[in-house]
Amino acid sequence: MVFLSQLGQRLRGDAWFCGAVLTYTLLALGYLFALGQTSQLAYANYIGPAAFTFFGVMPAMAILFDFAYVIHRFNDRRLLAFKRTFSSRRLSAFAAGLVVLLAIPVFQGTFTSVKISFASLYHGFPYDHLLADIDRFVHFGHAPWRYLYAVAEVPLVRTVVEINYNVFWHLICFGALFFVLTSPRGDRVRTHYLIMFLLVWIGLGNVLAGLFLSAGPAFYGAVTGDHARFGELVAFLHQSDAVNSAAKFQTYLWELHEAGRPGLGGGISAFPSVHVGLITMNACFLGAWSRRWGIVAFAYVGFVLASSVYLGWHYAIDGYVSILLVVAAYHATRQLLQRTRAAEPAQCASLVPVNA
Repeated sequence: MVFLSQLGQRLRGDAWFCGAVLTYTLLALGYLFALGQTSQLAYANYIGPAAFTFFGVMPAMAILFDFAYVIHRFNDRRLLAFKRTFSSRRLSAFAAGLVVLLAIPVFQGTFTSVKISFASLYHGFPYDHLLADIDRFVHFGHAPWRYLYAVAEVPLVRTVVEINYNVFWHLICFGALFFVLTSPRGDRVRTHYLIMFLLVWIGLGNVLAGLFLSAGPAFYGAVTGDHARFGELVAFLHQSDAVNSAAKFQTYLWELHEAGRPGLGGGISAFPSVHVGLITMNACFLGAWSRRWGIVAFAYVGFVLASSVYLGWHYAIDGYVSILLVVAAYHATRQLLQRTRAAEPAQCASLVPVNA
C-alpha cells in the first residue's frame, strides 16, 4: 500500500531524531546516576501533558482546520481540496509525526531532570550577582526592568504579558513543532528544524545553563540574600492573582527546589533564556519563508524578551545571548545541510529536507 510505504519512509527518515533523544537520555541518566540524582527524575510529569497536547488538542485542531479548508472551497475546488487533505501523503505524514512525537515527553523529562540537578551540583546559584551587574552595566547603570516598569507598571499590562508568556508562547512553539512533524508542508525544513530544536533545548538549557547557573531576578533575593535589589519587581508580580500569574509559577518552582522534588517545568536556571531562544528559532524559519512574516516574528521575539525581564524570569542579557547564539546556529546548520545535500548523489538529495 502507498500509505504504508510512505509511512515507513518517513519513519526511517526521522529515526535519527529518536536516536538522538535516546542517546541524550542515556547520557543524562548516566550523569544523574553518577551524581546520585536519580530520585528527581521528571519523566512521569510529562506523560499526561504531552498526551493532552500532542495527541488530543493539536490533532483535533489540525483536523478541524483541514475540514474547514475543504468546506471553504466550492465545486471542483472542494473535491481537489478533499483529495489533497486526505491523500496518502498527508495521512502518512500525520501518522509518522505522531509516532515521532512520542519521543517528546521522554526528551522533556530528560531535560528537566538534568536541569533540576544543577543546583545540587553547585550547591546554589553562583552567577546571579555577576549577571545582574553586567545587566546593569549594559543598560547604562540601571536594571532594564526599571525602564519597563517606568512606562508599564500596570496590572492590565502584567496580565496580558503573563498570558502571552505562559500560554501563547507555548501554543506557538509546540504548535510549530507539531506542524513540522505532521504536515507534508514542513518537509522542506523538518530535518533542519529538529536539529535546531535539539540544539536550543540542550545547548542553551542544559549545557550553558549548567556552566553559568543563575536563578534570575525573581529568585535573586532567595539565592543571594539581597532582597532589596529586585524587591519592587517581586512585590509587583505578587499582586497578581491571575491563573497564569508568573508569581504563582515562580512560587511553585521554588517549592519544588526546596523540597527536592521533580515536577512539570521543574528546575531553576536563567542564563541563557530557552524561552527567547525557541521563539527566535521559529522566527528564523518563518523569516526564511516570508520576509514580511519574519519581521513580525522578530518583533514578537523582542516582545518575549521584554516580557522575560518584566516578569522577573530573566536578566536581559539572558535573552540577548540566546538570540545571538540561535541566529548563528541557524545559519551555520543551514549552510552545513546545504553542503551535505549538494555532496550527495542526485537520487538521495530529495531525502534531506533543507531550508532553501
